Amino acid sequence: MRIVFHGENAASFSHGFADLVGTADITVLPDVLASEAERAAYAAAEVVVGTRYNSSLPRPEGLRLFHVPGAGYDAVDLALLPASATVCNCFGHEQAIAEYVMAGILARHVPLADADAKLRNKDWSYWAGAPERVHDELAEKTIGLLGFGHIGKAIAARAKAFEMKVNVANRSPVPTSASVDRSFTLDQLDDFWGSADFIVVSVPLAAETTGIVGKDAFDAMRSSAVVFNVGRGPTIDEKALYEALRDNKIAGAVIDTWYVYPTPDKPAVLPSILPFHELPNVVMTPHMSGWTSGTIRRRQKTIADNVLSRVAGRPCTNVVREGGGS
Repeated sequence: MRIVFHGENAASFSHGFADLVGTADITVLPDVLASEAERAAYAAAEVVVGTRYNSSLPRPEGLRLFHVPGAGYDAVDLALLPASATVCNCFGHEQAIAEYVMAGILARHVPLADADAKLRNKDWSYWAGAPERVHDELAEKTIGLLGFGHIGKAIAARAKAFEMKVNVANRSPVPTSASVDRSFTLDQLDDFWGSADFIVVSVPLAAETTGIVGKDAFDAMRSSAVVFNVGRGPTIDEKALYEALRDNKIAGAVIDTWYVYPTPDKPAVLPSILPFHELPNVVMTPHMSGWTSGTIRRRQKTIADNVLSRVAGRPCTNVVREGGGS
């Protein structure tokens, strides 16, 4: 089995991969295939692990499995891949992203860093004993989850551990339960936006979700609301988000998925054409929420299991598109 790990992201899963799949010809290629040898190795692959596929890349005619080492496959042009290739993605990042969201919420309610910085300067601003020095807590706050897949479910479980209320907006109806206090469908978003103190966007990027959080959404939110984006940048309208933060329509945002990303020729870029970096009420992180040692370990196992299944003619898991043949 000729296996190619294409690009820096995919290469992270190559270490020790042979121990999981046994005998295999494993090649790690850079994001930009600069040499004929690199392009030939890609074209000869039976398995490609990579985050993108388009017409600039060689066509691997004998491809049996294209595995995205993450959940999003919007950069993979499925129509250009050989019909023989099964296409799969993988998750395993929900635990990490749920921890990231809870860390962002806790940071706003338990000001450890600010209290530490002040006390080092003899400033006892948070000292217990006076009403004006209190800080907030999570219990009884409401978190609104736009999307209730792997990530949404993991966040709900952790929010409930902090005695928060959980509201969910999802394409298919979600029944109320011990984890879900209120449920909305996507035709009820006008009511959903104003129902929560925190709005977490984790829906995948598709035609129907592009810009799903727009100006009308921000107008309907509480002025105290904090928005998280851990799905894909363009699910939140870029201009509407910037203006809502700039004009203090909402209290803040924690944004991990963006509109502009580094490229090989432009490795140092700001994540938007708009000056989010000048705003004091946004926390900006570089698409890091799901990138943990645990995520890599879990995804590597998923990829290896699917390689072995494809070789043995067994069904794969997390199938985006079935391929022909065995």
